Amino acid sequence: MKAYTSNNIRNIAVLGHGGKGKTTLCEALLYISGASDRLGKVADGNTVLDFDAEEKRRKSSVSSAMAAIEWDNTKLNIIDAPGLFDFENGSAEAVRAAEAVLIVTSAGSGIDVGTEKAFKAADKRGLSKIFAITKTDSDHRSFYKTFDALKAAYGSSLCPTVIPYMEGNITKCYVNLITGTAFEYKDGKATSVPVPSDPVIEDMTAVFMEAVASTDDELMEKFFEGDSFTKEEILRGLNAGIADGSIYPVYAVSGLTCAAVDQLLNGLAWSAPCCTGETAKNSNGDDVKLACDVNAPLAAVCFKTVADPFVGKMSFFKVVSGKLSGDTQGYNVRTGETEKMGKIVTVKGAKQEDAKEIVAGDIGVVTKLAGVKTGDTICDGKNVVTLDGVDCPKSCLSMAVKVRKKGEEEKVAQGLVRLMEEDPSITFATNKETKEQVLSGMGEQHLDVIVSKLKNKFGVEVDLTVPKVAYRETIRKTAEAQGKHKKQSGGHGQYGDVWVRFEPCDSETLIFAEEVFGGAVPKNFFPAVEKGLRDCVTKGVLAGYPMVGVKATLYDGSYHPVDSSEMAFKTAASLAYKAAIPKADPTILEPVGTLTVLMPDDNLGDIMGDITKRRGRVLGMGPANEPKMQELTAEVPMAEMGDFTTVLRSVTAGRGSFSFEFTRYEQAPQNVVEKVIAESATEE
Repeated sequence: MKAYTSNNIRNIAVLGHGGKGKTTLCEALLYISGASDRLGKVADGNTVLDFDAEEKRRKSSVSSAMAAIEWDNTKLNIIDAPGLFDFENGSAEAVRAAEAVLIVTSAGSGIDVGTEKAFKAADKRGLSKIFAITKTDSDHRSFYKTFDALKAAYGSSLCPTVIPYMEGNITKCYVNLITGTAFEYKDGKATSVPVPSDPVIEDMTAVFMEAVASTDDELMEKFFEGDSFTKEEILRGLNAGIADGSIYPVYAVSGLTCAAVDQLLNGLAWSAPCCTGETAKNSNGDDVKLACDVNAPLAAVCFKTVADPFVGKMSFFKVVSGKLSGDTQGYNVRTGETEKMGKIVTVKGAKQEDAKEIVAGDIGVVTKLAGVKTGDTICDGKNVVTLDGVDCPKSCLSMAVKVRKKGEEEKVAQGLVRLMEEDPSITFATNKETKEQVLSGMGEQHLDVIVSKLKNKFGVEVDLTVPKVAYRETIRKTAEAQGKHKKQSGGHGQYGDVWVRFEPCDSETLIFAEEVFGGAVPKNFFPAVEKGLRDCVTKGVLAGYPMVGVKATLYDGSYHPVDSSEMAFKTAASLAYKAAIPKADPTILEPVGTLTVLMPDDNLGDIMGDITKRRGRVLGMGPANEPKMQELTAEVPMAEMGDFTTVLRSVTAGRGSFSFEFTRYEQAPQNVVEKVIAESATEE
């Protein structure tokens, strides 16, 4: 591939709902542009972009994939993102690297959740928005129904650009309103035809021309005078509107048959914005504007990481200013280390091609950068700046990992660390309290893919189970007991005698006090008594969970001048604990967290009902910052949150989101207490 300057490079994220034809459309873009010698099909498992074994098995994308296309002296970096919400991190990666988002939906449908999310993602980063309506050559699928639904949602900014001419339910040709030309398609090949005389086309042309004219006073004056625009004038207005967000062009296409895909390629090459620079933070934390200039100091962000089994670690970079080459010494702002760049490559799905450098405004890959991870800024050490990282979604579903072969826990941990490099939405940790390895991800499908990758890439098989809850035990009454340890076995014996009072208190750890008078227990044995009690409260008497909220007061006892020892008093303390705690009305405490849910207005009642079923208490609710959305806050026992991710996604059709953080422990109801005790007895 020849070298391109920043003004001839376009970085385009392809987003939309799962199953709407994003990857199929991307394959058509590659094929029509000549970047691929065959038209890959998802159903056949032979696509360029869905190259992972999991994607071929599932017939859907599970990670973002990139390919560079050359069209009309322009380099188009296409980043195909997954549409399934479990793999939302792929969308975050794609959006971070792009200047424009191509939002893909299909003809005949209304507004789907994937469209809404793609639009919001583009809005959040201030990216240009371009719509592609696919499957427009399928019988009984109306482009205009979908266009009207989009216009109802996004207003007059929606601008028809390539539209189908239909006779009944059949698309006969496509009209490009930029050039005022029409084409019929057969086997992906275009034949020029006269523009049909049709009221729909005339109306759409008027809408298009008015949108173009509204971007420029000179064009608006010409529009009102009834004069025609030249192609150059149309592109000037269209490009200005796309860049400032006042125009969202809409293209009718068919990825499966490649109809009008050439017209979409024209539109992307002519009108998608190039990188003009970004705002970063300097070492003082102040905003600085970076120009997209190859001769400026280096500033690049790693937006994606791949642990390739053959090549090794691959770091995907977007270079905002300067350039990256094999001999570049880049400063990693996060680590404070200088990184020497390795081999530079460009990628087309799984295929790699050596490259000399990655220039400002372009995207490329550096191999074997061990110290770099997703979100890192690499810059000139003499001009330290920090670019925005990747807005990775937080994991929301946790499961315990059980190895099928004993002794492979470390192998699992090593494999997951590698996978976490690729996907920052994965979290993994060992719960010291429950002794479980806990894996967290975006949903059931996400975790299923992780399990499959552990098997295929790292040769270890695991099962996922519901994680144990870290309960606590406490007491509700005051009780006291004697603990006396007396043992004679020839020579010196063992003697320790204590009276200890146990009472409830507000504390996460044991509070130890002493009220011994007259030297009944010498002071030098107090630490041994305390140590014995602290060892005991690590395991409660009901189900073996740690005890909290306990004050233990040593108030009496006796000793032997020869046989008493620290060990004897430590043992005596444990005997007092075992005797008194069952009389102190012990119970189970369960962890409770604060749940914050964002959902559409219409789903508020259903979510409130679900939270109530989970023994939750609603603390408040009200309109969210987003239109037609509600925010609800509640306190819910952590043990009841296991499938909330799945339920919320189902009820809200994927529009809802939530955060959940531990707040405190509180007394569990009796039925929960009995259940926890029974489960503990079964495990033993």
